[in-house]
Amino acid sequence: MLRAHSVLWHYLFVAPNLLLFALAALSWRLRQLQREFPVFLAFAVLIPVAQLTLYAADLLPWVGAFMWWKIFWTTLLVEALIKFALVGEIFSRVVGMYSSLARVGKLLISGVGVVLVFVAVVAAAYTPKDNIHWIVSGAHLLEQTTYLIECGLVVFLFVFAAYFRLSWERSAFGIALGLGVSACVHLATWALAANGNFPPQYRGFLDFPNMAAYHACVLIWFYYLLVPQKVVITPAISLPQHNLELWNRELERLLQR
Repeated sequence: MLRAHSVLWHYLFVAPNLLLFALAALSWRLRQLQREFPVFLAFAVLIPVAQLTLYAADLLPWVGAFMWWKIFWTTLLVEALIKFALVGEIFSRVVGMYSSLARVGKLLISGVGVVLVFVAVVAAAYTPKDNIHWIVSGAHLLEQTTYLIECGLVVFLFVFAAYFRLSWERSAFGIALGLGVSACVHLATWALAANGNFPPQYRGFLDFPNMAAYHACVLIWFYYLLVPQKVVITPAISLPQHNLELWNRELERLLQR
């Protein structure tokens, strides 16, 4: 069951991508996601195309191993670029009504991104090569680096929103939650793979928790984007300690100097 080209492997490779395609189609018809999260809509189309291309290349007998890894490199780069753009889109939605705070936040998230890139490069430099072929070991290092940066950016996004007590839109929270779950599971499996005591012949088993996590993330996105939120009437509360209107006015004043 837990091996390549088993029934479970085929299901986990194909089903989440078809579901994500379906989510993109439903969101396009509803027009809401098209207006509010165009990057996520592009993500919901491009990622399944890339993954299903990789799946087809694995099954086609005339696609050699070297060509398959070149396709894998391409899918990794496309996925990394669009995920980083998606984190920026979520951030803009969370702080969109506070223009000055948004500008400062973008500077902060850019700085965090630079630090994460440096940390990822150092981690990659100290990670032993797991294959004699550069195209295989390089792809593994690129994947590890991508998920390390993605996980760090998503964590920063949640910490930033929690510190300023920003209210999350349901859709933005669901998208960020799915990205965070996927990135954390991938980093956990990479930590196991990097362990010298982990048998190399069992490394293929680690693909299954990654694929299952991706499947779960697609279901999370379905729930948060398509299931309507329950309206709960809450009593009035006092203003939070971090008055964002005041923060925004003061930052606007400082930036205009």
